[in-house]
Amino acid sequence: MSDEFRKNLLGPEPTLLPAESEVYQHLALGQEAVDLVAKHPTSSLLWAILAEEAWAGGRTIESYAYARVGYHRGLDSLRRNGWRGVGPIPWEHEPNRGFLRALYALGRASAAIGEADEPERIEKFLNDSDPAAKAAIEA
Repeated sequence: MSDEFRKNLLGPEPTLLPAESEVYQHLALGQEAVDLVAKHPTSSLLWAILAEEAWAGGRTIESYAYARVGYHRGLDSLRRNGWRGVGPIPWEHEPNRGFLRALYALGRASAAIGEADEPERIEKFLNDSDPAAKAAIEA
C-alpha cells in the first residue's frame, strides 16, 4: 500500500476489487476484449479496453458508450465490495485498474463530445480515487 493511502488513518479504507482471473487468462492468451465481453459483461477491464480501442480508432461515440458501461459496471462492483461512495481506489491494486481506466476513458470521451460538467467531475473522481492513476494510465 502506498504512503499516500497509509497517511489517512481516519478516512475510509481503500477499496480493493477482486481479481478477474479468467478474464486475465483469456487476454494473456491473445483473445480479444470484444470476444470476451459477452461472457464477462460485468468486467470493467473489458469495457475499458473496448473504449480505448474505439478511441484509438477515432470512434469517439463508441468509446464514450463503452467507457460509460465500464464505469457503471465498476461502480456496481465497488459497491458490492464495500465502497460507500468515497475513499481510495488504488491503482497499484491491479483489479482496480479496469474501473480506473474506464473512468479515465469516460472523462476523455465526454470532453470530446462537449459535455459540460462531466469531464471535470470525472477528473475529480479519478484524482480522489488515486492521485497517481491518471499519470499511470497516460504512461
